[in-house]
Amino acid sequence: MKCPFCNQDDTRVVDSRPVDDNSSIRRRRMCDACGKRFTTYEKVETIPLIVIKKDQNREQYDRRKIENGVIRACYKRPISAQQITKVVDQIENQVFGREEREVSSEVIGELVMDQLKDLDPVAYVRFASVYREFKDVNTFMDELKKLLK
Repeated sequence: MKCPFCNQDDTRVVDSRPVDDNSSIRRRRMCDACGKRFTTYEKVETIPLIVIKKDQNREQYDRRKIENGVIRACYKRPISAQQITKVVDQIENQVFGREEREVSSEVIGELVMDQLKDLDPVAYVRFASVYREFKDVNTFMDELKKLLK
């Protein structure tokens, strides 16, 4: 692997450890030419996943979209970045665990809501209000009543 500092090809692995629930490997490398160290991550390449949107358009799966939605729902809540990353990892594992090449955005949205319901009720309601497109206060109240049961 090329050194990001001096572009030499002579680097070696100094340390390896599993990360993200053993789904990838973090490697510390050292350049033999300049002596600097850097980190690389190795992850299994997966089959591209296609998301079928509500309007039936298709687009390639993008983890950042789930992450951004969860971050917005958790805004100003007592939830750490580590907890958000863990939730997004769990959602992603469930999506890819289905072993399907296409998945609907509705399925992903429901998985997000399931995770948020356990994490923080306010974040759950925030996400649900956008995802389910509440039209009026009664619909919003119905969702709150379901949450309180």
